[in-house]
Amino acid sequence: MNAALGEAVRHGPAGPARIARGTVLAAATLTLMAPAIIAPSLPAMRTVFADVAGADVLVRLALTITSLAIGLSAPVAGLAADRLGRKPLLLGSLALYVVAGVGGYFTGGLAALLVTRALLGLAVGGIMTAISALITDWFDGPRRASFLGLQQASASLGGVLFLPLAGVLSAADWKAPFWIYAAGALVLPFAVIGLREQRRDSTSGAVTAMPGDTPTGIRWPIAGLYLLAFAVTLAFYMAPTQLPFLLTELRVGPALVGVVIAVTTLSSVLGALAFPALRSRWSSSLLTAASIALLGLGWVVVGTAHTVAQVVAGLLVGGFGVGLAVPNLNLRLSDLAPVAVRGRILSGLVTGIFLGQFLSPLLVQPLLRSAGIGGAFLWTGLAMIAGAALAFVALRKTN
Repeated sequence: MNAALGEAVRHGPAGPARIARGTVLAAATLTLMAPAIIAPSLPAMRTVFADVAGADVLVRLALTITSLAIGLSAPVAGLAADRLGRKPLLLGSLALYVVAGVGGYFTGGLAALLVTRALLGLAVGGIMTAISALITDWFDGPRRASFLGLQQASASLGGVLFLPLAGVLSAADWKAPFWIYAAGALVLPFAVIGLREQRRDSTSGAVTAMPGDTPTGIRWPIAGLYLLAFAVTLAFYMAPTQLPFLLTELRVGPALVGVVIAVTTLSSVLGALAFPALRSRWSSSLLTAASIALLGLGWVVVGTAHTVAQVVAGLLVGGFGVGLAVPNLNLRLSDLAPVAVRGRILSGLVTGIFLGQFLSPLLVQPLLRSAGIGGAFLWTGLAMIAGAALAFVALRKTN
C-alpha cells in the first residue's frame, strides 16, 4: 500500500479531521508574507543602525535574506519531508519560526538580526513544503484542487492580516512587529495534537527513494513548472517593490500606498477561492495560460495608468491571476509527483516562488532604467501575455 492510499485509509473517506485541516490552513497564513512583516520598520532600523558600515544595504538585506533562505533551503526541507515525515518537519519548522522570528526582537546588533532572519527563512521553507505535501497526501482530484485553493487563500490572507498590524506596531516601536511571529506558537500545539502521519516503514509505504528515482519523463515538465512559478512571482513582486514609487509619481500619499498595494493581496485571495470551480471547468493548460495572461493584463493596465483608480483596476486583475496561478502550479506538480519523492518535487515550487521574490528588484532594475517604472510594468505585462500563449502550447501536452 503506498503512502497516499495509507493516508486515505487512516483518515477515512471524509479525509483528515477538521483540526488537521484547520491546522494546515492556519500554518499557511504564516508563510507567504513572512519576510515582509518587518517592512514598516525598515526606515527606523536604518536610523538605529546608521553607525554600522553599509547599514543602508544591510537593513534592506534583513528583509530579502529571508526570501533567499527560503528559496535555497526548500530542497533540503523536501528531502526531510520524504525521509523524516511531514509532521516532524512541520513541528520543527513551526518551533524554529517562533524562536527565529521573535528572536529578532532581542538581538542587539545588525549581524545577529540577519542570522535570525535567515533562520526564519529556513522555517518558512519547511512549513510550506510540509503543508503542501500533507495536502497532496490527503486528497486527490477535485478535493485536492479545492484544498490547494484554500491553502493559497490562507497564505494571502495572512498578508492582509499581519502587514497592517505590523504597520501599527512599528509606529510604537520598530522592534514590536517581531512579536507577530509568535503566532506560530498558537499553531504548534494543534499540529502536535491534530496531525497524524502514517508509519514510514517498508510495510506502510516508507519513503526510501533517492532523488534519482524521479521518472525521467516528468523531469522536463516539472522544470517548466518551476520556471513558471519563478517568472510569475518575479513579475508579481513588482507590486510591493516598485509600485510605491509609481504611486508617488501619481502624488499618492504614504498612507494610501499601503492600501493600494493591499488590493493585490485581497484579489489574490479571491482568485485562489475561485480556483477549484474554474479547475473543474477548464483544462489545466488553459487555466495556467489564463492565470499568467491575467497577471500580464493587469500589469499592462498598471503600466499605462494615469490615475490611482486605473492602478487599482490593474492590481485587481493581476492579483486575481496570481491567486489562480499558484494553486494551479501546485496541483500540476502534485499530480506529476510520485509519492516517494513528492516532498522534494513540491519543495522546488517553494524555491521558485521565493527566489522570484528575492531576485525581482535586481532583475527588473535594467528595465526600470531604460523604460521607467510605468514602462517596466507595461513591458513585463506584455511579456507575460506572450508567455501565457507559449505556456498553453507547451503544457497542453501534459494534461
